[in-house]
Amino acid sequence: MLLRDITKELELLEQICPEFLDTQITDITSDSRSVSTGSLFIAINGHTVDGHKFIESAIEKGAVAVLYSDDAYTKRITDGKAVPLKVESSWEASIQVSANFFRHPDREITVVGVTGTNGKTTIATLLYRLFSKLGYRCGLLSTIANYVGEEKFPTANTTADPITLRRLMRRMADTGCQYCFMEVSSHALEQGRVRGLYFTGAIFTNLTHDHLDYHKTFSEYIRCKKILFDTLPSSAFALINADDRNGKIMVQNTKAKVMEYGLNHLVDFKASIIEKSLEGSLLRINTDEVWTRFIGRHNAYNIAAVYGTALLLGANKDEVLKEISLLEPVSGRMEILRGGDSLTVVVDYAHTPDALENVMRTLKEVSPSSPLTALFGCGGDRDRTKRPEMAEAVARYSDRIIITSDNPRSEDPVAIINDVEKGIPQDKKSITLSITDRAEAIRTAIKTAPKGGIILLAGKGHEDYQIINGVKTHFDDKEQACNALSELK
Repeated sequence: MLLRDITKELELLEQICPEFLDTQITDITSDSRSVSTGSLFIAINGHTVDGHKFIESAIEKGAVAVLYSDDAYTKRITDGKAVPLKVESSWEASIQVSANFFRHPDREITVVGVTGTNGKTTIATLLYRLFSKLGYRCGLLSTIANYVGEEKFPTANTTADPITLRRLMRRMADTGCQYCFMEVSSHALEQGRVRGLYFTGAIFTNLTHDHLDYHKTFSEYIRCKKILFDTLPSSAFALINADDRNGKIMVQNTKAKVMEYGLNHLVDFKASIIEKSLEGSLLRINTDEVWTRFIGRHNAYNIAAVYGTALLLGANKDEVLKEISLLEPVSGRMEILRGGDSLTVVVDYAHTPDALENVMRTLKEVSPSSPLTALFGCGGDRDRTKRPEMAEAVARYSDRIIITSDNPRSEDPVAIINDVEKGIPQDKKSITLSITDRAEAIRTAIKTAPKGGIILLAGKGHEDYQIINGVKTHFDDKEQACNALSELK
């Protein structure tokens, strides 16, 4: 593609020779390591790394144009080796440039975004699986992984950067995908990662305490989530959880058609739990009953959202109900491991006070006589205010509590645990144990669990790594649990 087509509608701060605009561009990237001959390198001053420092390296690797915003690095684009494109903000410019280069793939497929504190991954993944089972080729952009059809791509963030997003969507469009279901994080909305994308629909799950290390206040967190709905076109739908008081706030200024789902109110898509066990739940959705392999009220909300979205996208109701009955839980979301007949281990990603309480309450409701052990920790370099709140949530339902490390990152794991311990009520301290090493904590939880007990391993879910002192190493709760369970036999 010609540089002039990539940079159209872009405001350049310095004029360049017109003939330079005829430069052929083969790829665009903001990662100097992925530069190839003919690339346009976008130097972005990010939160942790300044891409301007890698301009020379990018040119050496074959970049023929550089989009930048910092004058201090102008001299690095020298001797006519690359076309200099100076802009006010290279991050903002990357949004327009990526849309142009990848030819607006979101206009060729049906894109549905899911936002909220909890439930995003489950809803987006189940929609991807459901519509795939209904015979459509689909894409998924999520916390766990990105998929183009059945081809899997790694993911670094819940919502990728503008270049990666559009690159994946272009691959979806070119390979015949009809739908793309994606998680949309508050960080992505605040930073403009999804700005300009055309959404056919958006789903709001709920809003609880999370990410205040980044957003600082809850009102700012709400404002960022609301951006998704504020920018929906009139042709789109906005499906909100009517049981969350923030649902109405999300759609105050939307042009989209507003629809509601929930358990407690008269809504367009209402779910209720008729029967429940550790094996699954019998749900009534509007007037139809369906057995699902999901447990808990939070999953009843998720299934209602999936059902409602499918119908809003024109799917046949009977086919949707049939496929919902066959869907399996998402990796690391209420995933059950059995230790013979005497022990049940549940692996879940719950890492907010609300999510933890939902999971704990669910396990107590479906198996009230089973002793419940909760093993959890809190991430380092993240919102510290939720640490004691998570402990309070756990303490309300636990018969045993084990506090351990999650991803300490650059923080002292012991200091994090000390913060968490402040939320343990006095009358629960005698049943609380703190073990810094997570592998040791999991072994201890399983080997000392009472017969017939349930052990919740919370916080990491699908993650297969742990970050300690900034070093990322392999660590999988499911692997650790399976190894410990095998030792019991």
